[in-house]
Amino acid sequence: MDFIPADGTITMFSTTWCGYCSRLKSQLDKEGIGYIEINIEDVPGTAEYVASVNGGNQTVPTVVYPDGSTATNPSLMAVKAALSA
Repeated sequence: MDFIPADGTITMFSTTWCGYCSRLKSQLDKEGIGYIEINIEDVPGTAEYVASVNGGNQTVPTVVYPDGSTATNPSLMAVKAALSA
């Protein structure tokens, strides 16, 4: 599966019950940073993908940047820095 987002945006893997996901989404919305959200409980194969980039753990939010790199539970500052790099 290819989860690489368009330049200036991110792909965020989440769940409906994840407080850290809700917080990051709210911050991204306030900053006007685009994202595609994928619920790992609803989309087949995505929980396995998240586990593959997190040492076997299904930790959310997991973010994919346009360069293909990933981050687990990044801060808004980290997302902004990665998108401007």
